[in-house]
Amino acid sequence: MNQEFLYIIILIGIGYLFKRFDILKERDGEVISRVIFNITLPALIIVSLNSVQIEPSLFLLPAIVMVFGFVSVTLAFFVFRKEEKDIRGTLMMLATGYNVGLFAYPLVEAIWGSKGLLYFGMFDIGNSFLVFGLSYLVGSYYSEEGLALKPIGILKKFGRSIPFMTYIVMSLLNILNIHLPAGVIDVTSILSKANMPLSLILLGLYLSFSFDKNSIRPINKYLLFRYGFGLLFGLALFFILPYDEMFRFTILIGFLLPIGLSVIPYSYEFNFKTTSLIGTISNLCIMISMLILYLFASLVV
Repeated sequence: MNQEFLYIIILIGIGYLFKRFDILKERDGEVISRVIFNITLPALIIVSLNSVQIEPSLFLLPAIVMVFGFVSVTLAFFVFRKEEKDIRGTLMMLATGYNVGLFAYPLVEAIWGSKGLLYFGMFDIGNSFLVFGLSYLVGSYYSEEGLALKPIGILKKFGRSIPFMTYIVMSLLNILNIHLPAGVIDVTSILSKANMPLSLILLGLYLSFSFDKNSIRPINKYLLFRYGFGLLFGLALFFILPYDEMFRFTILIGFLLPIGLSVIPYSYEFNFKTTSLIGTISNLCIMISMLILYLFASLVV
């Protein structure tokens, strides 16, 4: 396992060094992320869900994730109520949603293989509702225009998310015991192998160690909130839920994942002046979550 994490650190380091030496620029990350979200990640989902059996209990994972998302936003309302409006709106958006596709999938694949991908895939179905629905609505509420509830627009966001639609379609096919042709699986298997290296290189490309010193207080406050409540609820559910170990590990680790990157375009859309704050929090969350997963894999798995 230490060797697997060494490879992960090396790939992230390659992405960071490519940026430092101007081989790739941070704006190139948009192209790479499009390839990941529209090609390699859906291919990985197809391969993972085509042949496995989805236990009925797994359908509780999205529900648990969504309930915790609403709890997190409610708690965040009280924790960040004294912050300035832009910062409060930003931290409220960041209170829910996780970076599953880019961060969790390559690490989970390295630790648990296809079984882990199945569980975190179900986790990500609930996460998609938080990222594209709840987080967006919260940001809209704190924007200058106020809450603009556009159900059609939110539904379009779900429909345009190829990973999310792939989860839904493959889950339905799995329930109906319908399997894709061998030729399709062969092609998607080849594409899926690119998901881990591309995702890790992209994380390195976005990695930054500079931040505004004036943001230290809200950043510390947010990190304590996110990881404190995530760990508290994750451990509680780990010991309370009567399901298998992988189910409970998914909940515990899932609540400690980094923030979803969709909040960056949301901040532009709602005219928040906090993009650099989001970037700093994202980088810190990636490093903290990476350390948590390494310790978890070393001590528990």
